[in-house]
Amino acid sequence: MHDVLTPAPEAEAQRFLSTPLDALLQAGEAGDGSREALDLFRAVARDVPAYRTLLAEQKIDPASVRTAADFARLPLLDKKNYNRRFSLDELVLGGKLTRSDFFAVSSGSTGEPTFWPRAQEDEFPVAVRFEQVFRDAFRAHEKRTLAVVCFALGTWVGGMFTSSCMRHLSAKGYPIVTATPGNKIDEILRVVQRLAPQFDQTVLLGYPPFLKEVVDAGRSQGLDWSPFNVKLVMAGEVFSETWRGLVAERLGVHDPLRFGASIYGTADAGVLGQETPVSIAIRRFLAERPEAAQAMFGDPRLPTLCQYDPTARYFESLPVDGGGASLAFSGWNGVPLVRYHIADRGGILGYDAMLQKMRDLGCDPVAAVRSSGGPEPRRQPFVWVFGRTDFTVSFFGANVFPETISLGLEQPEVRARVTGKFVMQVKEGLADDKPRLTVAVELAKDAAGDDEFGEAVAIAILAQLRRLNSEFANYVPAEFQKPLVTLYPTGHPEYFPVGVKHRYSRK
Repeated sequence: MHDVLTPAPEAEAQRFLSTPLDALLQAGEAGDGSREALDLFRAVARDVPAYRTLLAEQKIDPASVRTAADFARLPLLDKKNYNRRFSLDELVLGGKLTRSDFFAVSSGSTGEPTFWPRAQEDEFPVAVRFEQVFRDAFRAHEKRTLAVVCFALGTWVGGMFTSSCMRHLSAKGYPIVTATPGNKIDEILRVVQRLAPQFDQTVLLGYPPFLKEVVDAGRSQGLDWSPFNVKLVMAGEVFSETWRGLVAERLGVHDPLRFGASIYGTADAGVLGQETPVSIAIRRFLAERPEAAQAMFGDPRLPTLCQYDPTARYFESLPVDGGGASLAFSGWNGVPLVRYHIADRGGILGYDAMLQKMRDLGCDPVAAVRSSGGPEPRRQPFVWVFGRTDFTVSFFGANVFPETISLGLEQPEVRARVTGKFVMQVKEGLADDKPRLTVAVELAKDAAGDDEFGEAVAIAILAQLRRLNSEFANYVPAEFQKPLVTLYPTGHPEYFPVGVKHRYSRK
């Protein structure tokens, strides 16, 4: 942990570069992270001007915070009461912004973009998350690996942060070479076709819907992906296990537990957790059993399920009005954060508790991992996070989630002719002055769309809404349940403009 005013970059780098992954993760497998969270609090209370001011205003004596229970009573931070209230100098260690050397910017999808300063030493704890994926799932320490960064490059956190972490892994001795075409499909395909044959495996890192576009674009050009032993690292969106299987099939890969991993990342703090073979095995089991998933997660949707190191990012699950929970975390960053309420809907569960719940459901995910080869699962706790609620629409009092619409578009009878992108909206006055659920659907490149296919898409979506959303099945009158589907060509400027982050709903 950091125990001085300004952590030395050389020390952080040396720890990461010279310490084997097993040793880096040992403390987080053996402890719950509460001691490290208290150490973080003491250092931030001492050395960060904004946090000192906040504690003084609330008459909190840092010396009185001695236990995990004390820690849990500290004020929650968020962008409004902390980041946007104080200057950047006040938010960093020692009140000196130039301790940092880089800015990342949040996407601004829920409001005004936020600037997050960071220093190089803040990248190394995040690089460990990538190392865990690349070593445990991809065996990248044993294989020549081409890493192709397909996140947008610029001030946004994904592309630049990911590229930095890839280079840190290479510096540690992993035989990884990184290319950074960004989110330019033609350039990505050019890189893959020219370079992938010289490597044992190729890893594409990017936003899930965009990576599917890349895969499909390659196939449309006659590219056979299977010789390249492609793996995926994804962030930014929840996807279904049907989607995972579909993309694996199109890439010609056969190990669903190890071909792709989603990371739970934010501009606020880099990567918070990552999918692992055991978390994927759990998720695949629950994807086929909606009632068990509801009992496990308290929600009809299937969340992203990750493991995390509690000594690096200390999570808390906070109850919310109306049921469910939201997440807060604490951790070192360019702006150190103590009980930062990111407000993502989700939850946490210890390793042993999760495995016991799965055994009670008749599933042994550890056995599934062992039977498919690879290292033993790590004894890290689990965190799950649902898709963004700001993409949800309300229809006759039932919440309609984009994940369910996506699953409809991934069904075998329709998926070959659509990209997976859509825009759902509740419109008034389309039929008998009643609201209707409408879905604009993007056709795959050169795919034909007619009334018959539009009807097939509507039926596929309806089946998943009825299967997975009991509110929808019971609240929405039967005559209004089937959505009105409109088909649009690829890149339609009104609904599917090229080169911008897609939004799945309109209010």
